[in-house]
Amino acid sequence: MAMDGELQIRALGRDEMALPLDWAAREGWNPGLRDAECFFATDGGGFLVGELAGEAIGTISAVRYGDAFGFIGFYIVRPDVRGRGYGMQLWRAAMERLAGRNVGLDGVVAQQANYAKSGFRLAHRNVRYQGTAVSEGSVLGQTPSRCEIVPMSEVALSDVAAYDRTVFPASREEFLAAWLPQLQAGAWAAVDANGVRGFVVVRPCRHGWKIGPLAADDLGVARQLYAAAAAHAGQGATLFLDVPEPNHAAVQLARELGMTPVFETARMYTGAAPQVELAKLFGVTSFELG
Repeated sequence: MAMDGELQIRALGRDEMALPLDWAAREGWNPGLRDAECFFATDGGGFLVGELAGEAIGTISAVRYGDAFGFIGFYIVRPDVRGRGYGMQLWRAAMERLAGRNVGLDGVVAQQANYAKSGFRLAHRNVRYQGTAVSEGSVLGQTPSRCEIVPMSEVALSDVAAYDRTVFPASREEFLAAWLPQLQAGAWAAVDANGVRGFVVVRPCRHGWKIGPLAADDLGVARQLYAAAAAHAGQGATLFLDVPEPNHAAVQLARELGMTPVFETARMYTGAAPQVELAKLFGVTSFELG
């Protein structure tokens, strides 16, 4: 059925968050089973839908973090109405919501030139690796154990958020408060006498499990945290790990686990690339929220 008319753009409500997640699944992005509630808790006004005559034809998210950073995701226009300018209207609404901020996104490589026209500059590639969960012994046998791996419930949220701030461009304690204890997921922290030395979350998705974030002081700690995540998913489970390519130790970890690249994105920003410690980031949290 042909659709025409003026596009109406509004924010999605909490009970409507299945829409962008379902569309993302159809695009092959494999969202997590509990992503909707966690994402909405981060910025309830940040998920936009475009409608023609009350029917949804496109989505985009423009999530605010603090006063200076934002992230674009879920940029999808229904295939039957593409090429009519509706996507650009959604894009402009999202960018207006994030006006005055440094804005990041993980775009498909084919669209990198188009994002550049809107002022985005490439920072680095993120590469999605896929593999199967391997046993704890085969991972930890490669490195001496130097941290204690404890359930996230035993660590103060403020301590985890402080560590997270070293690998993410803004404070996101509200997001972590929803992300860490989500149902069916597993979350652990690596600690020693000096405090938190890394943490990991593994969550079930439409297909397999995604590990993210995986942040650690070094490769040895990352291996320990991976082992906890893999054990939670179960021996032989399909795992995905989104690796920032400049972190060579993270690439090494993925390869030694027998994981193979299946997808990549261009991490881009409108401003200068944020000063984060990429050497500590072994697994990106989410291509939709950063």
